[in-house]
Amino acid sequence: MKSYWVYILASAPRGTLYVGVTNGLIRRIDEHRAGTASIFTRRYKVTLLVWFQEFADVREAIQREKTIKDWRRDWKVNLIERENPNWVDLYPTLPGVSPNAQL
Repeated sequence: MKSYWVYILASAPRGTLYVGVTNGLIRRIDEHRAGTASIFTRRYKVTLLVWFQEFADVREAIQREKTIKDWRRDWKVNLIERENPNWVDLYPTLPGVSPNAQL
């Protein structure tokens, strides 16, 4: 079964936010961290994975991304802090990522 993810990156706790959608979460976060995924994330050093949600249907994932992008900033912060109150980088916790993965 194919999976799709909506994710939020941050530059720091309560810093600059970026919302994206992908069919390869680890690959996409690696691209953001390498500075090859987005001019915005490269310019503002937005590389901490602070929230993500998995979907089986690409249309649902795209709709969720669009919905979150339309939200006010405080709603996005609340979404993150419900599951990740300390704004911990979740990237090292993803299955298949080395536990020592760092920027």
